Amino acid sequence: MKSLEDYLIANAKIHPDKIAISCGNRSITYGELAHMSLRRSEGIKEEIDSNANVIRASQSIEFLVEYFATHLCGKAAVPLEQDIPISDYEEIKRQVESATIPADVSDILYTTGTTGKRKGTMLSHDAIIADAENLIDAQGFSHDLNFIIAGPLNHIGSLSKIWPCIMIGATVTVLEGMKDMNLFFETVRNSSEKTATFLVPASIRMLLQFGRSQLESIKDKIDFIETGAAPISQSDMESLCALLPHTRLYNTYASTETGIICTHDYNSDICVAGCLGKVMKNSDLSIDEDGIISCGGRTLMSGYLGDEALTSEVIKDNRVYTQDVGRLDENGRLHLTGRKGDIINVGGFKINPVDVENVAKGYPGIIDCICIPDRHPVLGTAMRLLYESDRDINRKELGLYLMNNLERHKVPQFFSQVQRINRTYNGKLDRKSYLQV
Repeated sequence: MKSLEDYLIANAKIHPDKIAISCGNRSITYGELAHMSLRRSEGIKEEIDSNANVIRASQSIEFLVEYFATHLCGKAAVPLEQDIPISDYEEIKRQVESATIPADVSDILYTTGTTGKRKGTMLSHDAIIADAENLIDAQGFSHDLNFIIAGPLNHIGSLSKIWPCIMIGATVTVLEGMKDMNLFFETVRNSSEKTATFLVPASIRMLLQFGRSQLESIKDKIDFIETGAAPISQSDMESLCALLPHTRLYNTYASTETGIICTHDYNSDICVAGCLGKVMKNSDLSIDEDGIISCGGRTLMSGYLGDEALTSEVIKDNRVYTQDVGRLDENGRLHLTGRKGDIINVGGFKINPVDVENVAKGYPGIIDCICIPDRHPVLGTAMRLLYESDRDINRKELGLYLMNNLERHKVPQFFSQVQRINRTYNGKLDRKSYLQV
């Protein structure tokens, strides 16, 4: 099989009546999905002259048909967030239409980096197959699985779960985010097959805060939950293990540029924040003397669209060099310890804000938080903890709690309660929006 669509067509022949995708009150079978995708591919050939199809990635059957159809007619799919401003949409479309796209490119996923500039990350058909094989092998995707997707389908976190499901002939249920928690619980409860899902840590925290009893009531129906895209706190990991004792709980290391590299079931092995497990079969990983992680293998991106200079900065000797800092333990498990650009220097101490945030999330009443740099008249730079809560927090008691659970130099000097913590559309803390120093 050379492409994801080869598997789609094969499953349509073997299991034509198996449900492929459910969304809202509508479901389509593998036979119907293959037929609709092949028919739509003919329309795309007539409508689009360029080698790529720029698509608004809605949480819908129609989007997935368009996605598969684009590949079937030999074009690259460029899924963008559904509510992207029209000016940004048109600019990306101009970039795509004027650039040279290698023939083996399947998807171009747009990401933002530390500068905020959008980058078109090119993924080959083989990289997608390799990612899917990694997930099937390491997490146990199976034909009798109903995988629930609630995240945006233009981001690798959720889009990459489509790939193993189509390869293995499983069912995908697409939800419009996690705003309606009752719908998520109802979907799991009513599924005739075993269920699994990918949730960013912010969504897991929301379930733990507001849906704990409902989550516990469906504990025997959830085969596994994967999280990624941002760090999950120690307290949330421990709470999830206690609520779902028989569920596999994976923390995964992946990015658009590297593909899916490592995963770790913290409900059957050590439950330690930042532990992301061992390298998957189609990937490899190394760490230099400064702790910087680089990745190799079949899952890597092909490069950044139209930007050879930036590509050459990131890809060297067929390896992607990340901005992530980590270490390998004695069992070969990756532990992520920070991100190069996020470290806060306070009085000569280099502090990873994630360490502070993980502890603060264990304090009763804190729903979400972020640790940011702030100005200090003596130290020059200090740390401020911004936190979201549904009650009044005694800041002195919060400070004492942090002092008892952190090294003294990691305790923030300032505390502020805010209405909401800024996060990006894919669930990551939006640190750039808070930069002050």
